[in-house]
Amino acid sequence: MVMLQKLRFGERIMAFSLGWKAPRGCWNLLQPVSSGFPLFSWRTAGSYLDPKVKAFVEDNTEVTSSGSLTPEIQLRLLTPKCKFWWERADLWPYSDPYWAIYWPGGQALSRYLLDNPDVVRGKSVLDFGSGCGATAIAAKMGGAAKVLANDIDPIAGMAVVLNCRLNGLNPFPILTKNILNMQQGKWDLIVLGDMFYDEDLAESLHRWLENCFWTYGTRVLIGDPGRPQFSGHRIQHQLHRLVEYILPEPTQQENNGLTTSTVWDFQP
Repeated sequence: MVMLQKLRFGERIMAFSLGWKAPRGCWNLLQPVSSGFPLFSWRTAGSYLDPKVKAFVEDNTEVTSSGSLTPEIQLRLLTPKCKFWWERADLWPYSDPYWAIYWPGGQALSRYLLDNPDVVRGKSVLDFGSGCGATAIAAKMGGAAKVLANDIDPIAGMAVVLNCRLNGLNPFPILTKNILNMQQGKWDLIVLGDMFYDEDLAESLHRWLENCFWTYGTRVLIGDPGRPQFSGHRIQHQLHRLVEYILPEPTQQENNGLTTSTVWDFQP
């Protein structure tokens, strides 16, 4: 495998999109906590907007709504027009900005929620591995009563706040802790896209989703473009295909080898 830290970000993104074990986050290394969802200290929008980091994010991302399955949603993303798309990844001063890419699984989920607002209207929704927050934003646009965006990268939390504002939404709560290690909470719907990129994470995530389903009857929707860690996982026996989308040409180009993305209903 090529040493990922020496790749340009554009090359690194393509490597990740094809299913390489890129270090998106240490989901299994955080210490568990004893509190459940009702006791979470969710951070508010203002706590994420450190002026220096905010300025860096704004200077090194592009506001765009083109080239994705959801032109209704504006996002701050890392694109080929940005300097760091072409710079070596190790020159980026913060943790890897996987939040700055609108991944194919997230695109499919967001498109599905926008087209089927009854799925979220009046319901509580957890966007697991939220990244740029597009799927959480789509849920809010669809009339979700309660939305929580969860991503372990604090800068992803900032990106979600900025992206909410781009779309005329008041930022919703954001949790930057490893939710897999926390007491399970009751949600009507959990959505997750592009999270089956690592075998170990896939196993932990599968067990957690089963527990959510059997404990609370939580519905789970998964978006994925067919990465090998997902296509070859035993979770395939518990999925019902809802819809498959052909990815727009720009997304295909940025995700070398991936042409479609599918939304799955998890039915253990």
